[in-house]
This record gives sequence, structure tokens and C-alpha cells, in this order.
Amino acid sequence: MKNRFILSPCFLGELLPGLELLAKPAWFINKPPLPPGNKQTRMSAIYQPLADYVAEIITQGDRPVSIAGDCCSTIGVLAGLQQAGIDATLIWFDAHGDFNTWETTPGGFLGGMPLAMLVGRGDQTIVNAVGGSAICEDKVILTDGRDLDQKERELLKESAVFHVNKPEKLIDHGLPDGPLYIHLDTDIINPDDAPAMNYPASGGPSASILRDIFHAIAQTGQMIAVSMSSWNPDLDKDGRSRKVCMALLEILVQNEC
Repeated sequence: MKNRFILSPCFLGELLPGLELLAKPAWFINKPPLPPGNKQTRMSAIYQPLADYVAEIITQGDRPVSIAGDCCSTIGVLAGLQQAGIDATLIWFDAHGDFNTWETTPGGFLGGMPLAMLVGRGDQTIVNAVGGSAICEDKVILTDGRDLDQKERELLKESAVFHVNKPEKLIDHGLPDGPLYIHLDTDIINPDDAPAMNYPASGGPSASILRDIFHAIAQTGQMIAVSMSSWNPDLDKDGRSRKVCMALLEILVQNEC
């Protein structure tokens, strides 16, 4: 399957110029004009063309690989899969749960809400704006999620989302049948290997452990789409985090990045 890369050099509705330096000639750069309005309005303007492009790639028989500065971009990717009629299991690699709602969040951070949004919990403004719909919670696997807010933890526990707290256990548990959509938030990587993260969480799997897991997933041939929420390029003074993260993505998609 041919990989088609989509780069959205933005973080929560704001441009992230340092991320655009990743772009290669064949990549689609998703950088639409940002409209006036609140953060959700700007984010929706970014994720709508992302959704359309994902749907186009799928219908052409290729695999979309989305790179963006935040996990909310998954809303656009999933909406695009839905446009193309794909019902995939979502495997979410993240140090955090991203399962907060306005009722549970301690700080009102939208970047901590996208997984809840995707399953129909909490604010649906962006999901509705890009033409998406909620996926069933039992079609979601959260792996790691070592840094959870207390109320978020309670909400996740009462949900039907399958939480694998150690990524190493994911393959042992066995992957579901059917198409897979893999999302990688790079802050899952142990900060000793990739420190340039906005919200680092101590501990976590090494890049070596994730490399083995991604090899196993890639070999299934089930991946229909991949997305990655990036490191912060402004914090990556020596380029180490970029190197580690892009190497992991390359293994996952089995293609030159």
C-alpha cells in the first residue's frame, strides 16, 4: 500500500512553522487560511480539508499518513475514514488519555479531550464541523495512558475503551481483526529518548520497545491509516526528538519518510 503524507503544521489552531520543515516534495501541506473566531473555529478549518484529503487517499487505494502538532487532528482523519466508508479500530498510543471533557478537565485544555470527542463524549463542536460521527468505544484501544487526571481516569474506567497500560502487552493481547487506524502521540516515548515534548510524562516505553511493537503491527497488513502528533520543534535544539520520532514512524508505515 502506498503511503500518502499529509502535514498540518499547526498546534491547536495556531501555525507551527518549525513543523513545516519536515515537508517533502510529494507531501500535501494542509495549511488553509485561518478564519477569525475561537480556537475551535480555527481547528475545524484545518481539520475539514484534512478529512477530505484522507477520504480521497483512501478511495484511491492508498494509505493516509497524517502528521500534525496536536492529537485533535485525529478528528479530521477519522472523519475522512468515515467519508470513505471505513470502519476501523483505533489504536491510540499516548502518555495521556486525552479523555477529558469540560466537566472533568482540571484546566480547560482542548488538547486533552480528542479521544473523548471521538467516542461522542463531551464537546462535539469540531466533530460536527468536519462531518464526523462518534465511533463505538469498544472500537478503541488506548495504550500506555500513564498520566491521567483523576476524573479523566474515572471516566475512562467506566467507558468501554480498552486500556492497555503497558504497550508491550498490546501484541500479547492480540490485535483485533479488520482495518486498523494507528495514532501515535510522540510523548508516549520515554523522555530520555525524545525529550522535546510540550507535556512530557516521566517513564514510559523506550524507543526500542516501541520499535518492536510497530514492527509487529506493520507486519499485520491491517493498517488503513496512521497519524502522528509531533514533538515541539522549537524545543528540539539538537534534533534528537525529530530523529527518534520519524524513525519510529518509518517503521510503522514501512516506507521512507
